[in-house]
Amino acid sequence: MATPSAIRSFLFEAGDIARFTGKFFSQVFRPRYEISEFIRQCFNIGYRSLPLVGLTGFIMGLVLTMQLRPSMVDYGVESQLPAIIGIAVIREIGPVITALIFAGKIGSSIGAELGSMKVTEQIDAMEVSGTNPLKYLVVTRVLAATFMLPILAILSDAISLYGSFLGVNIRGGTSFYLFWTQVFDNLSFSDVLPAVIKTFFFGFAVGIIGCYKGYNSSKGTEGVGRSANSAVVVSSVMIFILDLLAVQITDLLGFN
Repeated sequence: MATPSAIRSFLFEAGDIARFTGKFFSQVFRPRYEISEFIRQCFNIGYRSLPLVGLTGFIMGLVLTMQLRPSMVDYGVESQLPAIIGIAVIREIGPVITALIFAGKIGSSIGAELGSMKVTEQIDAMEVSGTNPLKYLVVTRVLAATFMLPILAILSDAISLYGSFLGVNIRGGTSFYLFWTQVFDNLSFSDVLPAVIKTFFFGFAVGIIGCYKGYNSSKGTEGVGRSANSAVVVSSVMIFILDLLAVQITDLLGFN
């Protein structure tokens, strides 16, 4: 059972994150816009995360297919395996697993980078020199994370389905055309749209929490490690909470 001090600490931190998010929105639409830094962060956050995300997606599709195949054979519905894998990956497994991998890699990276800048007083030096650190460091990273995660999730879904295609053909013989026809014939607009939309929120959560933890880091190098670790943990929990809310909202709107 949580103690009153733990609950108080949680509420204080939730309030601090909400206030930090408010500062982000107060700066995001104001000039000067750091376009070059935003593009650089998109490269670092998106392109450099692709190998890990792609490998995870490929293994996920391959293993999921190989695990489901025996049960599908027992029930005599082996022919529906591509459709089931497609729906599972597109609607839920792909976006959530990609977001968790993203939180582990990018959340910790942002937390450690900004935390290191905080404890070495580089952020204070930026303020003294007239540069807005919130605009340059936080806004660019949060926007890059928000826009790159949906792209990574879509690519991960495609790679995962290709892994599933290989898994189907390990003990069977399904043509490439037939496999993808079965996948797309059983998908609808209501399957794809909510899955894509929620990845924007996942990316925003990872970016804003990683920046908050790093921007408010303290206690020297030990604090940097704590910021990176805490950014991953809180981001992962927030992804599950947002996913739960997304499922409830899409159900109310009739998408399920």
